[in-house]
Amino acid sequence: MRVWLLAVVLVGCHRDATKIPPAPPARPIAAPVANAPELVQVPPDVVSPIALREIAHGLPRPVLITHAPNDRRLFVVEQRGAIVILGKDQPFFTIDGLSTGNEEGLLGLAFHPQFASNGRLYVDYTSEDLATHIVEYRVSASDPDRVDPSTARELVRIEHPYSNHNGGNLVFGPDGKLYAGMGDGGSANDPHRNGQNAHALLAKILRFDVNAAKPVPEIVHIGVRNPWRFWFDAGNLYIGNVGQNLWEDVYVVPNDGKQHNFGWNVVEGNHCFDPDTGTTPADRTCDTSAFTLPVAEYGHDQGCSVTGGVTYRGKALPQLDGRYFYGDYCTGLLRSFIWTGTGIRDHWDWKPALDRDGVLQQISSFGTDADGEVYIVELTGSIYELVPKS
Repeated sequence: MRVWLLAVVLVGCHRDATKIPPAPPARPIAAPVANAPELVQVPPDVVSPIALREIAHGLPRPVLITHAPNDRRLFVVEQRGAIVILGKDQPFFTIDGLSTGNEEGLLGLAFHPQFASNGRLYVDYTSEDLATHIVEYRVSASDPDRVDPSTARELVRIEHPYSNHNGGNLVFGPDGKLYAGMGDGGSANDPHRNGQNAHALLAKILRFDVNAAKPVPEIVHIGVRNPWRFWFDAGNLYIGNVGQNLWEDVYVVPNDGKQHNFGWNVVEGNHCFDPDTGTTPADRTCDTSAFTLPVAEYGHDQGCSVTGGVTYRGKALPQLDGRYFYGDYCTGLLRSFIWTGTGIRDHWDWKPALDRDGVLQQISSFGTDADGEVYIVELTGSIYELVPKS
């Protein structure tokens, strides 16, 4: 049975409040990218009115929360083969025959921009054949809270040589087309060199015209290792790109039709990469002139698997408007910045002040609702919302 939790976890809520030191003033923590603003702690006046509210727990391996256009329902994707609507007992969608590796399964969901009238949605999953399948379905004509499995139309099947680095995110862009993120095929160090292969569909951001009679994948960007969650906002594309052994990166590029090459496996983020050793030796040189470099980066002393996030566009916390949030699966770090068009500003570390109890663990995704409020998904089964402190 699913358990929906109503309790609120407030900032700084400990058993012995007298032992909680006041939030320190903003101070430099790290410079993730050369010439980028330093990461600092969130100013106390910004974080003090904000809380984390747990809206659900007990979910089996949730990897995404999202909503359909003009639809107030919240849909949660569960890795092992179900999509549920929060507050409903029956599943919205189920599928069997999935592969069951740690990075495999049901990974992505997106709703057609005209979902309210056409009932079309899209899922990304890896099946027992170890391939990625991107499939269109339609909602049941008799029940808006269920998908009709007989309506399946497969857009693409992409074979993987290994079980990891499957990407899996699906998002409709401002152009009304469906974007999909594909990892490099797995193993380590991109042994098949898919990153810089302009013809391979792996290690790419793809695009589909789902309104075409036979949608075909178009390569939009290349050179990503494992784009674990990307997001469109205000004409820009934000990508969280999971690194190899040393670096985790976030990219921001304008959605202007120009193809970007993010450099994998010639570089890992800002650093020249040695595919033979899986490292970025300080003395290794490479030509990065053709690559788009990250706007934020951190090392594996701080985390080990970046989770790309979302931009806050809600009304409940106006001080966060335009702020992009991202996290890390391994350490639960939570950070944010504002993209200016030429760089980032106000790069803030939220973990020390907002999550003193360490409830944020194994962050698998971020999401928004119809109002633009921000949610944080944990693979352990909980979902949190950023809310005004009551």
